[in-house]
Amino acid sequence: MAQIKVAVNGALGRMGMTVLGAVCADPGTVAVGAVDAKASAPSLQLPDGSGSVPLSTDLAEIARRTSPDVIVDFTNSEGALMAARKGIPAGVRLVSGSTGLSEQGIGEIRDLANRHKLGAISASNFALGAVLLMHLARTAARYFDYADVVEAHHETKIDSPSGTALSIARAIVEGHGGKLKSNVPEKATLAGTRGGVLEGVNVHSTRMPGRLARHEVTFGTQGQTLVLTHDTINRDCYMPGVILAVKHVMTVQGLVIGLDNVLGLGKPKP
Repeated sequence: MAQIKVAVNGALGRMGMTVLGAVCADPGTVAVGAVDAKASAPSLQLPDGSGSVPLSTDLAEIARRTSPDVIVDFTNSEGALMAARKGIPAGVRLVSGSTGLSEQGIGEIRDLANRHKLGAISASNFALGAVLLMHLARTAARYFDYADVVEAHHETKIDSPSGTALSIARAIVEGHGGKLKSNVPEKATLAGTRGGVLEGVNVHSTRMPGRLARHEVTFGTQGQTLVLTHDTINRDCYMPGVILAVKHVMTVQGLVIGLDNVLGLGKPKP
């Protein structure tokens, strides 16, 4: 079976280099190109020392030169849309871990994938444990009326709360079947200490050095609490999920939202 040809958008970033390493390490995939807004050289040395790939600021150029099967994107919402707009019409499938996409942006990627009959995957988290945390939170939410989500990331993360925290909160609301209960203090001695609220789920963020990513869900009901926690120790934890998505996107048409739907953990279709 032929190897899946992969290009990476955001290749000069820490996640981009980790993705390139994972693609090089898997016998079913091969790195063929790299894209980055900060690119200044014509090529990029692969992290495993096996050679180099063409590097450009222009995804369309890399698509023409290298004919990738899949573009893996870890940039931001604007970068993900650019990858979809330039890649999908050129016959390149999309796997994106960029967060912050609006409903309009997600709709645009869905329309592009449907129009060109190609697969696309957008997921807020590729760590298998984090995806399982969302699944377990959705299941547990049926039995609890109160829930708090606390997420902690490194100090340079640009969005707050994390896309994963929002996905967890939405999964809780979905599993509960509607809005949860949320205590509103009679007196707030410091504004914002109850966090943001999504349909009754209180969401809290911390940012500081020494942490990569942590998500914790606490459910409460009379006389008991249930706590679910996932810690990301390093960026390598995302790679099995990324490679799984790269292989899965070759088999589907249209947009798949969330790694849970790649793993078969999504809500059953009616």
